[in-house]
Amino acid sequence: MNKRKPTSISDGKKKKVQERSLGPVNNLEAHVPPEWWRGIFNHLYLKTDGDVVGDDTLTVKEIDLFSEAAGLRKDDRILDVCCGQGRHTLELARRGFAAEGLDRSHYLVQKARASAKKEGLDVRFKEGDARRLPYRTDTFDAVMILGNSFGYFESGEDDRLVLAEVARVLKPDGRVLIDISDGGYLRDNFQKRSWEWIDKKHFVCRERSLSADGARLISREVITHVEKGVIADQFYAERLYTGEKIEELISSAGFSDIGRHGEIATESARNQDLGMMERRIVVTGTIAKAWTEPAKGAASDVRQVTVIFGDPRLRDDIKPDCVFDEDDYDTINRLKEALKQVKGYRFAFLDNHQTLIADLERVRSKTDYVFNLCDEGFLNDPWKELHVPALLEILGIPYTGSAPQCLAFCYDKSLVRGVAREMHIPVPEAVLVRGEEIAYEIPFRLPAIVKPNSGDSSFGITEKSVAYSFEDLTRAISAIRSRFGFEKPILVEEYLTGPDLSVGIIGNPPESYTVLPIIEEDYSALPPELPRICGYEAKWVQDSPYWKITSIKADLPEETEKQIIEWSVQMTRRLGSRDYTRLDWRLSTDGEPKLLEVNPNPGWCWDGHLAKMAKIAGVSYPEMIGMVLKAAEGRIGEKRA
Repeated sequence: MNKRKPTSISDGKKKKVQERSLGPVNNLEAHVPPEWWRGIFNHLYLKTDGDVVGDDTLTVKEIDLFSEAAGLRKDDRILDVCCGQGRHTLELARRGFAAEGLDRSHYLVQKARASAKKEGLDVRFKEGDARRLPYRTDTFDAVMILGNSFGYFESGEDDRLVLAEVARVLKPDGRVLIDISDGGYLRDNFQKRSWEWIDKKHFVCRERSLSADGARLISREVITHVEKGVIADQFYAERLYTGEKIEELISSAGFSDIGRHGEIATESARNQDLGMMERRIVVTGTIAKAWTEPAKGAASDVRQVTVIFGDPRLRDDIKPDCVFDEDDYDTINRLKEALKQVKGYRFAFLDNHQTLIADLERVRSKTDYVFNLCDEGFLNDPWKELHVPALLEILGIPYTGSAPQCLAFCYDKSLVRGVAREMHIPVPEAVLVRGEEIAYEIPFRLPAIVKPNSGDSSFGITEKSVAYSFEDLTRAISAIRSRFGFEKPILVEEYLTGPDLSVGIIGNPPESYTVLPIIEEDYSALPPELPRICGYEAKWVQDSPYWKITSIKADLPEETEKQIIEWSVQMTRRLGSRDYTRLDWRLSTDGEPKLLEVNPNPGWCWDGHLAKMAKIAGVSYPEMIGMVLKAAEGRIGEKRA
């Protein structure tokens, strides 16, 4: 994050121009959302603040100053908290420092990763909340919070949490550097109103006022396109720290040797309103602490992890021949090879479900946690996928992935639809046909897609599942009843024809998580007479035309991508999916995204959708597996604490 970070009243849906602005507002503070900074830093932010955040010369000058002030050494490991699009992190990397960045904004982190890849820089960027840093204790030599990215939270107590986390991840005698607005100067000298051209077609009008308690500066930006009209009406608020107050706050977090390194008068290539960036102060401190003691009973930093798979000895009705075949064994072997590349672990493997309970009791005292990869279900029964984590709960063994309740919820497609609708998240039109129902009405126009209401792996979904007529519909329902039993409910859903999308989330919103690039199914190799669906044949039948389907990076309008990510995070939190999740979406003919499914504990195989997303993000398969493990460890550690 850098400089000003506005929030918008836009909800991502199409609106008339006149609805994009609130018009005259008497009380700016009343319109600032408590978490205005969450998920709204996009291309508009880069435009409105481009005179500063896009100025390479200014970035070089700032890193010159910050490096000297923090006393950086070439062998230091540096964390740039609230790094935004990574302008400071990347400049540190160019100078040979081992630097990495963290930011809440998925959009800006993706920009940072793309820039690093383009320049060939080995820099890691993570998505996460500064109040709960996703790093181990005693990791960094220096932590920087730059570009006026401190003081966004509604409560000053949250600022203390940020500094406490900074102190935790710093090594003993590690240094913190904060580049922050001069609150005393701004309180007396802020511009109440201004406007400027930000390029040939956009201009921005700004209003500012002090909060009722005088502790924050409230800002509003109305951004207008000369042809489209108002495109954003944004409100944000930042806490005003004087030099004395920020020094006092840093000291209260356990830092000493606190020093102030002059004032920065920010330069602007546009010579326009700089807002909160007009004058800044740079403060440093050193954390005086001992190295953290290892956990009681821990012999080393190597974690003991037990991995649970499906049972290759047992029948598996999901698989085409109902048995584990060469591809399944290859997938498991590739996973084991990937685990060898994840440093700091010792893995043991369990796959005999007949002895699973006894085996778990035997290793319970020797394992830190279980890596639950048994998506086949206990005894390879997909209806018993939740039984494995339930068993681990009973035995008191921590584990990766979602809890039984979440797995039960998400196994029921109709239930997930109901949750989404309650949250005003769009879903396709649909009707649930219960087992006892012979007559049923379809309250929407065909075509429709017919699928079992319960299940995953696209089981029961084939090219014949798409019904273009009532006769097709009757045949599709009969086929599912013949395969799965008359008593099982069936979901008849509006068949959408827009791009078929998947989004992956690794981590645990709202604190620390990464949203992987959205992928789209590429149906171009499919014969034109076949429906565009990624069903059972695409995943399991190699001689099917559907086997030719590939996945590519989705090319979506920014607002559509932003809305899908926001809704996906909301659904993940609401359903309690943990550590890693995949959500499937499809666009309607007019481009509206609609949620199809939520998949907790999604496919972990090397060529699965999650791995494809990770590859697009520049994350290798072993690194992706490591991210899942780290996400679980962070969550398990919090629970134990």
